[in-house]
Amino acid sequence: MPFKRVALAFVLVIGSAAASLPARAQPASFTVAAESIADQKAVFATVEAAHVVPARARIGGTLISFLVQNGDQVQAGQQIAMVADPTLAQQLEAADADVVAARAQAAQAALDFGRAQALIRSGAVSRSVFDSAQTAVNVANATLNAKIAARAALAQQIGEGAVLAPIAGRILTTPVTEGTVVLAGDTVATVAEQDYVLRLDIPERHALFERVGDPVRLDNGSETTQFGKITLIYPQIQNGRVEVDATVPNLGNYFVGARVQVWVYAGSRPGIVIPENFIDTRFGLDYVDLQTPGGAIAIPIQRGAPQPTPGLPNGIEILTGLAPGEVLLPPGSAP
Repeated sequence: MPFKRVALAFVLVIGSAAASLPARAQPASFTVAAESIADQKAVFATVEAAHVVPARARIGGTLISFLVQNGDQVQAGQQIAMVADPTLAQQLEAADADVVAARAQAAQAALDFGRAQALIRSGAVSRSVFDSAQTAVNVANATLNAKIAARAALAQQIGEGAVLAPIAGRILTTPVTEGTVVLAGDTVATVAEQDYVLRLDIPERHALFERVGDPVRLDNGSETTQFGKITLIYPQIQNGRVEVDATVPNLGNYFVGARVQVWVYAGSRPGIVIPENFIDTRFGLDYVDLQTPGGAIAIPIQRGAPQPTPGLPNGIEILTGLAPGEVLLPPGSAP
């Protein structure tokens, strides 16, 4: 790469990133230090499901019931609809009749074999008659077992009419309604996987700076700051833009397609960042109380853009007025 990558100023807290950071006690002092500040680029991202999986009908027939609606939460394997084929019900009735007939034949064959056993002892029948009766019993039992297995297979096929959720998640769309005729493989509903991700659309000139694991910052318009990290960078560039997936704690699991503004890394530069609560604004001017050998004095500064990080959520960049090594005191320390 033609450029040297500089460490980010904001580093993710692995495993403990939260949607909002707890309020911190006012420190007694703050030592100014030069650090690498991440240049950030604002891009738009959409909330997307990591996977959207269709729930398909396994047999053809008529959709007779829908047990869920759009937005419902489902578990993997949960029944969400039922497809019925009237011809299968008729075939099941015929299979029941075949089983009854096979049972009767097996019972008659067993009765004939019992008689043959009694007669062969007295020599009233030949050995061939006895063997024929025994064979008839075996054939009748095999026929009965075959009829029972055929009925079980047909019952299983009817049970395949239950449309099951392929994964745990939320019902996103239901393209069909009750009474619709569907074929095997038709989509009955789509299920969005539970874990949502942010899908960023980044210009390719900024995508060169992105790496898997880099932090991102959400601008959701609230007082709290949310941080996430990049989990996947898609290798294909389309229309000069690159798609990037990022995970953010407490992103939500209901709305899909919501647009949010996200700040991503786009290079770095040296600078100074201090907590905002060390700045005192008076008559439109910003001051900080600086510790000196003769006591605290108030000096004017020029603030820059906010630079929040997981470690310093109220960080403000200082453009002029401070130098590394100087010690700041809480506002009101200077006379």
